[in-house]
Amino acid sequence: MSKTVSLIGVTGLIGSHLYELLKKDTRIGTIRLIVRRPVPKDDPRVEIKLVDFADAESLQLAIDGSDVVFCTIGTTQKKVKGDKEAYRKIDYDIPVHAARCCKATGCGTFVLVSAVGANSKSSNFYLRLKGEVEDAVKGIGLRSVHFMRPSILLGARKEFRLGEKIGTVVMPVISFLFPAKYKAVHAQDVARAMLAAANENKDGVFVYEYREMRKLSNVQ
Repeated sequence: MSKTVSLIGVTGLIGSHLYELLKKDTRIGTIRLIVRRPVPKDDPRVEIKLVDFADAESLQLAIDGSDVVFCTIGTTQKKVKGDKEAYRKIDYDIPVHAARCCKATGCGTFVLVSAVGANSKSSNFYLRLKGEVEDAVKGIGLRSVHFMRPSILLGARKEFRLGEKIGTVVMPVISFLFPAKYKAVHAQDVARAMLAAANENKDGVFVYEYREMRKLSNVQ
């Protein structure tokens, strides 16, 4: 039976790679791109779902009928101009509301990009927020939940991020000084891991850091 999958965050680094993988997967019958603004439709299986992410009903209607929901959405302090409430509305509200919509519509599989070090008790705003998202999603009671926890992402972004750019240069040189989970990982490998995790169709809550993502993505 062909599956219907929904993708939130198609225009981002991981989301764009995941979208390319979804188009190549013959097990998928429908690919829903859940977006704020129109995006090009370049595959006959694609449905473009324009939603207001602040409107729970709008998001639920877009997700209804999905077998899997992938969420790769995220912002930066620069994009929200340091506004932590605006940051939270994107990085917390959207994935948590999406997971709740999965529960309400009977979609049992939710795959989310989180971050290495995610911890709801962290003193770091970003890591605390990611931890809070994970805690909230776990509490919803979905059949199958998968958290990807990458560190620095490698890949060509549309926008320039100074800190990440420095990290991609420095980290490979000094990576031997850090635990494996902090190693930089290619965005494409995270996307491959997300699809592989969803296709395993396992019940439970699963966390994937560097080694687990690399293994899932079949990178030696």
